[in-house]
Amino acid sequence: MITVLAVLLVIGGVIFIHELGHFTFAKLTGMRVEKFSIGFPPRLFGKKIGDTDYCISAIPLGGYVKVAGVIDESMDVDGVQGKEPWKFESKNAGQKSVYITGGVVFNLLFAALIFCLLTIGAGIYDPSPGPIIDEVIPELPAEAAGIQKGDRILAVNGTIVSSWENMAGIIHAFPNDTIMVRWLHNEDEFEKPIVTISNKILKGSKLVDVGMIGVSPVFTHRNAGFFEAVGQGFRNTWYWLKITVISLKMLITGEESLKNIGGPIFIAQLAGRSAKSGLAPLFGLMAIISVNLAFINILPIPAFDGGHLIIIIIEATIRRPLSIKTKLRIQQIGLAIILTLMAVVFYNDILRLFRGGI
Repeated sequence: MITVLAVLLVIGGVIFIHELGHFTFAKLTGMRVEKFSIGFPPRLFGKKIGDTDYCISAIPLGGYVKVAGVIDESMDVDGVQGKEPWKFESKNAGQKSVYITGGVVFNLLFAALIFCLLTIGAGIYDPSPGPIIDEVIPELPAEAAGIQKGDRILAVNGTIVSSWENMAGIIHAFPNDTIMVRWLHNEDEFEKPIVTISNKILKGSKLVDVGMIGVSPVFTHRNAGFFEAVGQGFRNTWYWLKITVISLKMLITGEESLKNIGGPIFIAQLAGRSAKSGLAPLFGLMAIISVNLAFINILPIPAFDGGHLIIIIIEATIRRPLSIKTKLRIQQIGLAIILTLMAVVFYNDILRLFRGGI
């Protein structure tokens, strides 16, 4: 039950926020919203209020807002033609673009808000500058070498270290390599060769392999100020956006396998485990997925927001609308691409279940 509720909150929540972005900007630009759907057609149930049908649909792969005059995921071409002031086609390219990108904007702002609130709730943990060990991660090289909580690292590969940053920089330069580490335990000095592990971390705009031995510094806790929390919220959103972009690049270049892509089942597993760890990890996962959804939707793929944006740009360039038949074909191609991608991620998810992985 916890997992089910977590999935409904995480997946349903980020989809709802995305569609709320479209809905809000449609209203602000004077467009008539005909349908607000969580899920893709066919429609299951809902209620019509005013001009808008608020509903739940059968295919739980996303959602959509149907605006008068738009050919979208619903494939509905009724009422597309015409230049009535409440229709999509009556708006200029700027207004259309605002509506199309509204979901992406709301997802990013939603992620920043969650990260901001999490920072306010948890506060700020500043690492102490000295190379003193606070935690030794079990079953990693530092523990095997005998390094303990409270020990001070004195030197790495013969270089005296005066700060945690200095020490980490040297260790990071030697992934999957042997380094000589000298440390102080109580009043006794020890020196041993340690074989590092390799891990990927974000440096600038790249994921790079760095050496690690499995230790963490002493942290001091303090309350976060409002503006500091807001800044941290946007920094964390930017960080995860960069991670998402880099991950896609690695998939395109073959550095990362398609087998590692996760879908709804994988997200459900993550949501369930996060929920059991507490609300903070669950909402953190929700923020990360919101960032991912924003980026994926802005890709220039038919049926995605980015695909709609490309059509707007093309029509603004040629100064005439594309034919209904062309737009309908573009949406059909886009849905075929989406269904193919979903087949891949569902296949990966099922394989993970049989292998017992997450």
